[in-house]
Amino acid sequence: MTRFGGEEEAVPVFERAWFLAVAEERDPERKLRLFAAQSLRVKAGSGALLESIRHASFTDSEIATLWDDIETKLLDVARSIVTQLSDGGALAADLSIADATDILWTLNHPTVWHLTVRARRWTPERYERCLGDVLCTQLLGPST
Repeated sequence: MTRFGGEEEAVPVFERAWFLAVAEERDPERKLRLFAAQSLRVKAGSGALLESIRHASFTDSEIATLWDDIETKLLDVARSIVTQLSDGGALAADLSIADATDILWTLNHPTVWHLTVRARRWTPERYERCLGDVLCTQLLGPST
């Protein structure tokens, strides 16, 4: 089975060092910026492969199953991060956990990496900075 966790490939995502660091971070903005940094690391290493898998999933049922698994894991991670923000009182008051999860999942989606870095030729650093900025703006309440 293909894995995208690099050195942590055999470790479940919620037990990986990067996720534990994000989960333990108490400052909501720093939490989201750590998440954006991890998004950069993953996409820089496997963004092109993820986009290939996504495209192949339209015509191959086994690859479609793999893609569904990848998207489910991305959604699970997004929900966990949003729940952490909500539990800490940092989630914007007008957002439900479901809506905030959708926002984070969408903005972190590998296709956004492809569109910005590959198609529009953003630097990886610009992607990380913009992702962090937009996540903070969209997900955090005014007091954070």
